[in-house]
Amino acid sequence: MGKAAALCGGGSTRGLVSLLSAVPCLGCQEPPAMSAEPAGRGPGAPAGPPPAAPGSDTYKGWLFKWTNYLKGYQRRWFVLSNGLLSYYRTQAEMAHTCRGTINLSTAHIDTEDSCNIVLSNGGRTYHLKANSEVERQRWVTALELAKAKAIRMRNNQSDDSGDEEPASQSDRAELPGALQSLSSKLEDLSTCNELIAKHGAALQRSLSELESLKLPPESGDKIKAVNERATLFRITSNAMINACRDFLDLAETQSRKWQRALQCEREQRIRLEETIEQLAKQHNSLERACRGAPGLASTTDSTSTAKAGSTQSAKGEASDEDEETEYFDAMEDAPAFITVTADPKHHRRSGSNLSGASEGHAEEWNLEDNVFESSNQSSYNESTCKDLLPKKRRRTRIPDKPNYSLNLWSIMKNCIGKELSKIPMPVNFNEPLSMLQRLTEDLEYHELLDKAVKCESSTEQMCFVAAFSVSSYSTTVHRIAKPFNPLLGETYELDRLEEFGFRSLCEQVSHHPPAAAHHVYSKRGWTLWQEITIASKFRGKYLSIMPLGAIHLEFHSSGNHYVWRKVTSTVHNIIVGKLWIDQSGEIEIVNHKSKDKCQLKFTPYSYFSRDVPRKVTGVVSDADGKAHYVMSGTWDEKMECSKIVHSSHGSTSTEGKQKTVYQTLSPKVLWKKYPLPENAENMYFFSDLALTLNEPEERVAPTDSRLRPDQRLMESGRWDEANVEKQRLEEKQRAVRRRREAEAVEALEEGKDYEGYIPLWFERRVDAVTGELICVYKGGYWEAKEKQDWSLCPNIF
Repeated sequence: MGKAAALCGGGSTRGLVSLLSAVPCLGCQEPPAMSAEPAGRGPGAPAGPPPAAPGSDTYKGWLFKWTNYLKGYQRRWFVLSNGLLSYYRTQAEMAHTCRGTINLSTAHIDTEDSCNIVLSNGGRTYHLKANSEVERQRWVTALELAKAKAIRMRNNQSDDSGDEEPASQSDRAELPGALQSLSSKLEDLSTCNELIAKHGAALQRSLSELESLKLPPESGDKIKAVNERATLFRITSNAMINACRDFLDLAETQSRKWQRALQCEREQRIRLEETIEQLAKQHNSLERACRGAPGLASTTDSTSTAKAGSTQSAKGEASDEDEETEYFDAMEDAPAFITVTADPKHHRRSGSNLSGASEGHAEEWNLEDNVFESSNQSSYNESTCKDLLPKKRRRTRIPDKPNYSLNLWSIMKNCIGKELSKIPMPVNFNEPLSMLQRLTEDLEYHELLDKAVKCESSTEQMCFVAAFSVSSYSTTVHRIAKPFNPLLGETYELDRLEEFGFRSLCEQVSHHPPAAAHHVYSKRGWTLWQEITIASKFRGKYLSIMPLGAIHLEFHSSGNHYVWRKVTSTVHNIIVGKLWIDQSGEIEIVNHKSKDKCQLKFTPYSYFSRDVPRKVTGVVSDADGKAHYVMSGTWDEKMECSKIVHSSHGSTSTEGKQKTVYQTLSPKVLWKKYPLPENAENMYFFSDLALTLNEPEERVAPTDSRLRPDQRLMESGRWDEANVEKQRLEEKQRAVRRRREAEAVEALEEGKDYEGYIPLWFERRVDAVTGELICVYKGGYWEAKEKQDWSLCPNIF
């Protein structure tokens, strides 16, 4: 009966069932309202008005959203508008607190069963449930229409720069998609057959009852003829369904044959590519042996810079060119490539134009005033420019971390009978920094962006931006402790305008889900802003931390606008063993002005892998897809950049991947990690910048993280007092939240608008580039600091 209801509720099979519309169907009747709401529904969730029509621009209504295994499905108010699906706990929350938003232009819509809807977009997935199949179908129709409209709007606003899905992926999904369509149509026919059988049986019973009545002989013969025709109709429909089922079985059999043939072709292609790769290596070795054999003895000084994973010449002789040659393994999801170090003298003699791979000649790569000049600073202060000497002496150490034992039994006793979100976690798991300060710590290597401003080429500038995106992970290799969760309205400023040319401001703009907004302005010619939400998943042995949100970087003079997202951080050995952190995933950096791209691959650690641990590789390409630079290094040590002088492309595979051999000049170091200060192991492995982040400063806002009493007590080594203060602040924040929710319900009952919590220095807008809701800096903070007017700041401590 569920399938019949789905058909009668409207959708793709509406025309099939219109023939049976004269017969009443019990499945089409609206089910009664639920007598009991799921656990967790508060008094602020009234029934609400019925949803708007699916064809309108805005669609609203109640749906049940899966939260967790403790609370299950919870009733939430959903609003679909401008291609964005947002949800709230109550209708009153629409004025002040959005619980989450998903962009439909890049989302995947799936229906698990009769009443469920699954929306997924990147790392975010919503599991939704409707009251009935009819309501589910209305939502699915509205979501599909909104998705199509959002895609059209996005395509109209962007250039034809080739961001479409590769043709090979559509080809690969063609066969399963066709089989899925056939299965869906067969299911529709089976449903129609069930309806015909049910109503035909009812018709035959009615005709049999008529035959038993005393009717004229002529009427009895007509009824018997109608009964025979109804039986014949049922037999014919069953035969049709059986024929369709045979056709589907035949299609599946042929599909398996095609897939086996395709797999055979793929294996042959892989073997050919491996053979070509070996031939390329041998050819390169022979070419260098013929060209550079007489000068081997005079070039032994440069062998000290050879790499551990380099190859030897064909005869096993020690050659500087051989030792500088690197062969990168194929990346799983990114284009596979191999790099071979070229001879700069050879290209300088030939005077070639680098095969069109980059601007200018090979001589430019060795100029002393080039922006790629290697910088090997040994400390944080030495890295600064000579004209930006610090005017204020910053602290170089904090109190040593006390050796407190962690009593797990006391924590477990506090967990009994309480919700997980209300369990006070001790500061033993923390470090004396707030999440806002950790976010600001990404600016430790800000000089990379200062150098990027001087680049005339957008692809060169992309190399520095890529190195900057990797440098933010260098501080996490030893930092296994978690930062303090910021309170709602908490801020953190880092004013280094006179010392380093930039000033930074962070604010906690949302509590559930927790979200922090960040804005950085540099008088050196760049601005950076982001809004980061942390999503985590506990897998038993390890914890995955997934930062959600885009990072925006814009250069003032050129107008180049770069956007990228962070990779997943994984904390291993949560239960037993020594904790350690790994970074894995891909970063795609896009210049939305020039359409240049950089794809970085963070290789996850594997005990059986022969790669260097914490390896990062990538390629910088222009809008036409032509590769200009190869990025290589590790996220905890350094990143290098090699200019491509020649490339040989392999054949494109059915999976959309191709293996390319890049011939490059010798690499240049763009970024190198600063050494940790002395005694860092007893100071939470803080870097020189991290030691100064929580240093007390005057004239900051009363909501600044430096003024948190629990964090300050922990830094001083008074952990017992810090735990008491931390619990007090968390309970104070919960009380404010309960009062705000009560005010929202009261305003709704009175028919008034309730603004709720509004960020102090940021405002939420729809980003023109990504189409997502993001908090951007609206101004006023630094003016308020100049006047020392903090009347807007709440009392959160």
